[in-house]
Parts: sequence; structure tokens; C-alpha cells
Amino acid sequence: MKPNTQQAGKPALKLMVCAVAGASVMGLASVAQAQQTLNIVSWGGAYSMSQQRAYHEPWMEKTGDNIVNIDRSANALAGLRAQSQAGNVTWDLVDMLPADAMIACAEGLIEPLDHDELLAPAPDGTPASEDFVDGALGECFVASIVYSNIVAFNSSMFPEDKQPSTIQDVFDLENYPGQRALMRRPINNMEWALIADGVDREDVYDMLETEEGIQRAFAKLDTIKDHVIWWEEGSQPPQLLADREVAFASAYNGRIFDAMVSENQPFEIIWDAQVFELDGWVVPTGKLDKVRDYLHFATDTQRLADQAQYISYGPARYSSSDKVSVHAETGIDMMPHMPTFPPNFATAIQKDDEFWADYSDELNQRFDAWLAQ
Repeated sequence: MKPNTQQAGKPALKLMVCAVAGASVMGLASVAQAQQTLNIVSWGGAYSMSQQRAYHEPWMEKTGDNIVNIDRSANALAGLRAQSQAGNVTWDLVDMLPADAMIACAEGLIEPLDHDELLAPAPDGTPASEDFVDGALGECFVASIVYSNIVAFNSSMFPEDKQPSTIQDVFDLENYPGQRALMRRPINNMEWALIADGVDREDVYDMLETEEGIQRAFAKLDTIKDHVIWWEEGSQPPQLLADREVAFASAYNGRIFDAMVSENQPFEIIWDAQVFELDGWVVPTGKLDKVRDYLHFATDTQRLADQAQYISYGPARYSSSDKVSVHAETGIDMMPHMPTFPPNFATAIQKDDEFWADYSDELNQRFDAWLAQ
């Protein structure tokens, strides 16, 4: 017997209509509950994804706010200048590097921040100003993550009982032979050269401000110059290590972590003398009241720990380190891979943004001339 499709379909149709209507009502309710739209500028890619999962989605669920991601951090300073000059600042919160934040702050493009008034204390009551790592809080800046420039090595290229562990080992061709891959820039290389030559990490930038220090750094680099492959793109170091073209390579710690986890590469990171950098938030002038609550939420201890489930960059708060757990997709314990993990951070050097802002042009020229010799 042929079914009466018209009659049989009516109840289903009614259910469908009701369901759609219900969904529409729920959607309208969500819109009605939305407090505001926040235009948040960041870097895109995996990093923005980590912010989306750790900060944005929980905040939207909690408040009904809508967050729009804008991938413009690479040109954030220029963007803020242009919007300010036009008298139409549409960005509400911007992810920015500290050096650019210093300039934007001096130009009045972003708000000064009272950190202990705006930011959540640690769970044990420690004020925010004491809970963030050194250099994480600027006049107009609050860091969220720490990432590092490190040297990694292919562990399969050295005996198990003779694995490198210090920055001095990178310059020791006799005990640790093989090619090295270093970034084709003076930054990081100059710092590492001085430390390998015996300069205390606290004195590195003072030394580099002198002609003696510059000459000393180049002299130390001379000792390995003939064994260096110079790289310019961040994807090169892990590939050179994987192909065994080099035994050591300077790199961004996240790149090495990804190769270790995603490709099961036999890499190890030398955390000694890591040069760490910060990245974080600035508030465009006039936007503080709008983003105050979100900024308080997105920079608290738990949120920074949550972000570390998605990317191997360390949280900028000491209290977050103990809460770092496992990678959200692989289940790997993330703590040992964080630049801010206490054993990794013991001999860390903070990149001096002011120094490189003042001397980068001169040292880049001298570095290029040294390479050509």
C-alpha cells in the first residue's frame, strides 16, 4: 500500500516549523542578550585560534557579547595611527608587541593602564603587578604570552651520553661537531655569542652598547662562522634539522614543538639563554570602559593557562604556570614545553626592545658587512 506522503509529512513539517521557529526565537533572544560587539585585533592563524578557544568563546558564552577577530596585528601601529588621524577608531582591543606599544603609548594612541586596578589578582591574592613575569606590564601594555628564540638540536646526531645542554655547546665545534643554522640577523646571535664567551646574562645589553662588546660578540661568532647556514624564514630551522643538514638550529620554540609533536622529530630544545619576548594587549584611546571587563577576564590566571592547551607559548603570569595541563588535541603534557616553565626559565634573557629599537639599524649594517667578509 502506497503511503499518503502528504498526510505523513504534515506532522514532520509541523515539527520542523516549530523547531525552526524555536531556533529563531532562541537566536533573537541571544541577539537581544548581546551586550556589545568587541572588535579585537590579533595575529591570525593558530595563535588567534588559541585566543578564540581560551578567551573569546568563554566570554561570549558568559556575557552574550559578540567578538569579531581582525587579523591586523602585524600592522597594528600603522592601523591605530590611521584610525586616530581619521577620528574613527573602530578597534577596541589590540594584540601588539611591546616595542610598538611603547611607541603607541608615547603618541597617545593607547590608554595608560593601572594594572592592579584593571587586572585580576592571582588566586592566592597576589596583586597582578607581582604576578606577571618581568617586563610583562608596561605603561600601556599587558602581556598575555611569552614565546622564545631558542637553539634546538637533532638528538639523533649526538651520542646518548653526550647531548648538548648549554649555549656554550653551540659554539663548541670540537665536542659537538656539525653545521649550525642561525637566523640571518644580529638579534639573538649577538646575545648568545657574549654569553658563550662568559658574559653574565644580566650584563649582555650593557656590553652590547660598547664597541668592545660588539667586537667581542663578532669575534665569538667568527669561531663558528664557517659552519653556519643562515636562515630567514621560520619554517627553515625544523626542516634543516629534520634533513640532518644541521646539528643545531636557532628557532622559535613553537616551531620546534610542533615538529616534535606533529612529526615525531627527535628534536630537543636548549633552554639555556633562551631570548624570550612578550606579546599582549593594548587598549586604543577612548576604549577602556568598553573592554575593561573583557580585559580583566582574558588576562586572569585561568584564561592564560587555558590558552596553553592550544599553543606552546607560556602564560605571562607566574600563577598560570601551575595550571598548565595538556595539549587539547594530543594530550601531551604542555608544561615542559613552556618557555616560562621554571627549569626552562632559569637562565632566560628578556629581549631588550629599547636596545634593539635604538641600535638595530647600526648592528644590522655591521652584521651584513661581517657576513660579507
